[in-house]
Amino acid sequence: MDISMGQALLIGLVTAFCFAGQLMGLYTNRVIVLSFFMGLILGDLPTALMMGAIGELAFMGFGVGAGGTVPPNPMGPGIVGTIMAITLKNSGMTVESALALSYPFAVLFQIVVTATYTAMAGTSATIKKAIEKEDYKKFKFLSNSTFLTFLVVGFFIGFVSAVSMSSLQAFVEAFPQWLVTGLTVAGGLLPAIGFAMIMTVMFKKDYAAYLLLGYVCIAYLELPVMGVAIIGAIFALIDMYNKQNDVSNSAVVATTGEDFENGI
Repeated sequence: MDISMGQALLIGLVTAFCFAGQLMGLYTNRVIVLSFFMGLILGDLPTALMMGAIGELAFMGFGVGAGGTVPPNPMGPGIVGTIMAITLKNSGMTVESALALSYPFAVLFQIVVTATYTAMAGTSATIKKAIEKEDYKKFKFLSNSTFLTFLVVGFFIGFVSAVSMSSLQAFVEAFPQWLVTGLTVAGGLLPAIGFAMIMTVMFKKDYAAYLLLGYVCIAYLELPVMGVAIIGAIFALIDMYNKQNDVSNSAVVATTGEDFENGI
């Protein structure tokens, strides 16, 4: 599948909006959001959403920076990975392979983001001088300069990623089959690794039973994700009501001095 110049421009504009949107506190730079827009532009929404889903699972853990480390940028799988999964689908590219191949781009894009922040680090001092000189036009421009820079950088990343797919296609088609299979396996492992990384932060022994129950529902009972989500909601409601009852009983005991725990 070839990407037209119009589609490349749209990809650049969408990437610019999503990339700069994070400065406004929006979650437009998430993999699922980027993949959704790529699917709309390229006309293959199912493949895009599949890419967004496994990308979110992987970056659920990779997006958590340990200490002072900076995690890879979700634009890697969201933009490059989704474009590869859609345009190279007829060449044997799977979403798992695209996820594995997009990871180096995620690291590269994060370096670009860090460089952009570094380049704009001196604007605060320049803004202060503009205020002292009462140059409010310069103040307004500099106040929005970081946002404008992110728009330009985002457009450049999206546009270049789109127009360079033909060269990348020739590169990927030169891969031997065993390497493509290996990338597919590695890409399939990335969501599991990402989920394991987030579990090391969120997991508590009190929730071990729920984790095992979810695994049994998926692996042995073969329930759909929505069914498992409903079961999780039921247990969450039971836990919430039990905690409310405990608080009410504690309040009664504190007020009357009597223990009604046994219903007497």
